[in-house]
Amino acid sequence: MEGAMLRLTIVGALIGSSGAILSQIMCDAMNRNILEVLGIIQKEEKKGNSTYTIEGEVTTTNKDHVADLLAVAKKVVIVPGYGVAVSKAQYAMAELVEMLTKNGADVKIAIHPVAGRMPGQLNVLLAEAGVPYDQVKEMDELNDPSDWDDVDVSLVVGANDTVNSLAEEDPQSPIAGMPVIRVWLAKKCIVVKRSLGMGYAALDNPVFYKDSTDMLLGDAKEIAQDLEELVHTKLHHH
Repeated sequence: MEGAMLRLTIVGALIGSSGAILSQIMCDAMNRNILEVLGIIQKEEKKGNSTYTIEGEVTTTNKDHVADLLAVAKKVVIVPGYGVAVSKAQYAMAELVEMLTKNGADVKIAIHPVAGRMPGQLNVLLAEAGVPYDQVKEMDELNDPSDWDDVDVSLVVGANDTVNSLAEEDPQSPIAGMPVIRVWLAKKCIVVKRSLGMGYAALDNPVFYKDSTDMLLGDAKEIAQDLEELVHTKLHHH
């Protein structure tokens, strides 16, 4: 009995310490103090409410147009989010990455440390789908403005808060100071989402309204599969 209790205690301690480590990783990735997140200490309230106004209009596009962009792009950065995990889009995405790479494009996948619902979730899914490790980059490996100078297309698939420019543009935003992937710096940004609804943080995203951004609405897996087929057809005909 004592041995069983000891084992349970050890397992409990391991689970607890793992949870603490994951929590710390996520706090670091969000530029937040763990004591603030747990509510042990109160963060000083920002004075005044946000006066930030999102300008521009949301423009939608279609799969054929996006396939045209991808077929001629020399450099592509794909940013997956929780929507990839939900729809199991990683396999179609892996095929799209392989095809574009074989066509001579420089294709990278940029992963935010808190993308998905736990650190490392998307890395595991992409590895499972066979995406080469050297094409999967952590956010800090691919986020200097200069890294985006020659990116023809950034393709955001099922991500929202991790690419929300409010973090940099609105000091009064709840996500102010949180590191985000600067997808809006690419020549063209395509955002694949189920709808124009808000993300996990329930904040609107100015990136959706920028002139260089088009929204491609629908299920991530279906869109990734269709893009793969359309790009294949276009490259074959060329």
